[in-house]
Amino acid sequence: MRLEANEKGFFGEFGGAYVPEMLYPNVRELQDRYVEITGEAAFQRELNELLRDFAGRPTPLFAGRRLSALFGCEILLKREDLLHTGAHKINNTIGQILLAKRLGKTRIIAETGAGQHGVATATVCALMGMPCVVYMGEVDMQRQALNVGRMRMLGAEVRGVSSGSKTLKDATNEAMRDWIANPHDTHYIIGSVVGPHPFPDMVARFQSVISREIKEQCHVLGGRQPTHVIACVGGGSNAMGGFFHFVEDEKVALIGVEAAGCGISSGRSAATTALGQPGILHGSRTLFMQSEDGQVEEAHSISAGLDYPGIGPQHAHLHTTGRVQYVSVTDDESLEGAKLLARQEGIIPALETAHAVAYLSKMRFSGSERVVVVVSGRGDKDMGTYLERLGEGISR
Repeated sequence: MRLEANEKGFFGEFGGAYVPEMLYPNVRELQDRYVEITGEAAFQRELNELLRDFAGRPTPLFAGRRLSALFGCEILLKREDLLHTGAHKINNTIGQILLAKRLGKTRIIAETGAGQHGVATATVCALMGMPCVVYMGEVDMQRQALNVGRMRMLGAEVRGVSSGSKTLKDATNEAMRDWIANPHDTHYIIGSVVGPHPFPDMVARFQSVISREIKEQCHVLGGRQPTHVIACVGGGSNAMGGFFHFVEDEKVALIGVEAAGCGISSGRSAATTALGQPGILHGSRTLFMQSEDGQVEEAHSISAGLDYPGIGPQHAHLHTTGRVQYVSVTDDESLEGAKLLARQEGIIPALETAHAVAYLSKMRFSGSERVVVVVSGRGDKDMGTYLERLGEGISR
């Protein structure tokens, strides 16, 4: 199957652009111009130079020998955690800031949950000399205080959001309101494959460098392509980046790992594909957790980056068509996944990545598999949670 939006921005039954009238000119401008602008040779040259010289691409595809021995198959780790700012988010923010400049925008806004997208946005705004406002839920500001400090160090204004659950959903709501109030000079750098068309398609294109490199690096490592690609899914940008160039290859199993939180049936979860229903969320038709009367349900995850009640429309489409298998991992299991990667390979992952690592323990392997796990971010930002939740388990 092909993964591309139709002329109205839909992937199957999901996608589109459901926006207030005041935002329509901005969204229409993006729809009309993003493919043309991003396809220009000068744009691609500047993008690739910054990805290489500023962000640090290509990232390694590391052979996890101890994990491979433990699980009885070949496990490769795509090291997005080694990028500048510590996560895959920089791929997208570099692309969008270059696009914003060519559209004549002079102000940038963003939303963030775990803080990595906020840091990446603040970073590229500092690089380009543009003012930056980042919206972040007050709960996330407390549990991701390190990243709040990094954003402010880079010159960004971080605006705390006190509505709703005070997490990513609410930060996105406030960023949308800002964009409605400032449509002429402001570009909204959405951090995931969510929002109105063309954002899901555009972000996926910028993140697709991940799967392009995986294919190239696997060719170098003996020519054999992966049998599995595994990535965590909140809104879903790192997973979409890891899956993008493999969607048409049915021989490659694609696995998206969502946050089960305290358990799928606990009432404190973020496992959208298990619990969600179709509806309109943040400008697109997708799957999200909702009450019987269609109100957005609050999500829960130990991971701020997965604490989102929906998924991007491409993921909703890939779920309903069955091309991607979506599974879930609980808070406690993700903590064990983090400890596993740290102890086996000397890599402390972000809590988001820890969900993907934890799922390896639920799989059964014959020995012939070549499994790529996308290590979407590093664990510096989550050390407070690790110390609090693992406690004495870290010292053993």
